[in-house]
Amino acid sequence: METPHLYRQLEDQLRQWVLPKDRRHLQGYAEAIAGILQSGSACLSHWLPFLGHRDCGARAHMERLSYLVHNEHISAERYYQPLLKQFIQAFGGEALTLTLDTSVLWDSFCLIEVCLAWGGRSITLAQTVIEHGSATVGFETYRSVLDTAKTVLPTGAQVTLLADRGFEHGELMRWLNQQQWDWAIRAKSDLIIHLASGRQRAVRALLPPTGEVYLFDHVTVLNGIDCHLATANLPTAGEPWAVLSKQPAIR
Repeated sequence: METPHLYRQLEDQLRQWVLPKDRRHLQGYAEAIAGILQSGSACLSHWLPFLGHRDCGARAHMERLSYLVHNEHISAERYYQPLLKQFIQAFGGEALTLTLDTSVLWDSFCLIEVCLAWGGRSITLAQTVIEHGSATVGFETYRSVLDTAKTVLPTGAQVTLLADRGFEHGELMRWLNQQQWDWAIRAKSDLIIHLASGRQRAVRALLPPTGEVYLFDHVTVLNGIDCHLATANLPTAGEPWAVLSKQPAIR
């Protein structure tokens, strides 16, 4: 059977930037990408209907795919990062929005990743998976992911990092300030805020009535971190929100 057009296109494009240890690795990689695109699934067995150009049975297909995903020479460093660097260089000098997030897999593993938010999509810049049954992780656990993401960013990029309340860590905010990145991180309700007036209040005491927004400039949190606080209670959000940011909210 003739090799599918999509597979041939992918292989032609990939070989411009990817230097495989073995040419057959690139062929298998292109087949896998074509299978993912056409099936809309990361499940190996779902790719089989799109591998009909190979004259072999389902078991042989699965053995080939298993070899592919477990081959140490087919890695993100060799196959994904060269493509990412080519793509990301087009954003040199522009404003970039990054997200820091975690996902728990099978109640046993935690995926930590930094992504570029672009065009309504999330493009992974760096990630790691640890054996950890919770989405809550400490700064030293995910710092290496931040360091890796930083290495792929283009020169002159103006970065803003967004993170949920699980990342309300003073060490993270200090690291971001050192990189001269802007940031906005959701705050927990029990976080103590040192207001510009000198008063201290927990976030829960600074939440507005339904349908309103409060802005608190020049607050201090977590042992001396200067920032700004915005709280909102919008019906569409489902619950009140409080966000700490390096830059004040635009009024």
